[in-house]
Amino acid sequence: MPARTPATPARIVIDLLPDLELCLVEGGRFDMGDEHGDLWDACRPVHPVEVSAFYIGKWQVTQRLWQELMGENPSSFKGDRHPVESVSWDDTRIFLQKINTYPGLAKHLQELGLPPAFRLPREAEWEYAARGGRYSQAYRYCGSDSLAQVGWYDGNSGNQTHEVGLLLPNELGIHDMSGNVYEWCEDWFDKNYYETCLKNGAAPDPKGPNGGVARVIRGGSYFNNPLYCRPASRFNYSPGHRSSTFGLRLVLPFQSDGTPGGIL
Repeated sequence: MPARTPATPARIVIDLLPDLELCLVEGGRFDMGDEHGDLWDACRPVHPVEVSAFYIGKWQVTQRLWQELMGENPSSFKGDRHPVESVSWDDTRIFLQKINTYPGLAKHLQELGLPPAFRLPREAEWEYAARGGRYSQAYRYCGSDSLAQVGWYDGNSGNQTHEVGLLLPNELGIHDMSGNVYEWCEDWFDKNYYETCLKNGAAPDPKGPNGGVARVIRGGSYFNNPLYCRPASRFNYSPGHRSSTFGLRLVLPFQSDGTPGGIL
């Protein structure tokens, strides 16, 4: 997608649901992976990736948004504006079905020229947005070289989550992509996937491996040290695994994946 035009707003606020605000991530190309060479093998080698434009949640999904759609709140650290946590990748499937069929939402999005097709970010989308997209300043963390400015981690969290948006955003206006809670991605995990990507060259909008036993999580959490909160850091867990460090963030692509409810 070309550079943003007046018809492509940098921010979208969807008042039908609480805490549903989206930031535009303009498409572009970036080098994905451990640029500093101090992470684990699955984070290397660095390889080129091309990403199309999309919208991403300004915040991690909050507990009151989850409660509104799901009718319950599984979180260990309760608070309306705290990120929902203790949710599995499988749980996010139900949440996505509910938000994509919420009364009035499809019409509202269609009026904006967007499909009613929220999903989790793909791993490449997540890292591109975390790095600031086309406006990246090459910070060590998501929006700063000082993690304490942008993320809740083991050095400042008090071993608990905090309300979204209290710390500084990154270059795109997105909050908490370093720390607070990990964020599930759509992709299957394969520790050798990056090597395959490098051999194949830059791919547009990569969707990750075709299968596996675990899904990717990104961003680190309130429980982790700074290394885990870097944009290139990546881990994986079984789709059914729940933890008070696991949450999610929404993506709204410009084109639907053609899969009902965001399910792949």
